Amino acid sequence: MQGFKRKLVYASLFEALAIVFTTVGLTVFAGHDSSHSWAAAVASSTIAFLWNFVFNGLFERWEARQPRRGRSFGRRAVHAIGFEGGLVMMLVPLFAWWLDISLWDALVLDFGLIVFFMIYTYLFNLLFDRIFGLPSSALPLESQPVQAKPAAPIAGTR
Repeated sequence: MQGFKRKLVYASLFEALAIVFTTVGLTVFAGHDSSHSWAAAVASSTIAFLWNFVFNGLFERWEARQPRRGRSFGRRAVHAIGFEGGLVMMLVPLFAWWLDISLWDALVLDFGLIVFFMIYTYLFNLLFDRIFGLPSSALPLESQPVQAKPAAPIAGTR
């Protein structure tokens, strides 16, 4: 599975599970009722869903230009850190506002979720790639489909 379909399936599965984990985390560790936690989880998941498309598009564009193909531990770690780092910058202010706490308190509260989601992102990507295969940006060049180039015009013709 490649292209937009891959990104849609990836982001949908990732965020559906993320809503469950975030709701449970905010309910259990932050002491908020489940409906309040669920609303925060859905809002954060919507932001994460959109960020997922942006980040993965940029990451795969970068990855396609790399001479070394495949997804090593290091590349997967960079992916997880980059994705979660960008997401934290967007979600900490949301949690501070939604829970009516300071940015610092929101960051401290979010720390457990940050650690969890770093691991979750890494493992989810590993399993997703094993189930659905690597994206074309990570495949060896010889296994990618070759696009035909237009033939050069014959001399004397237009």
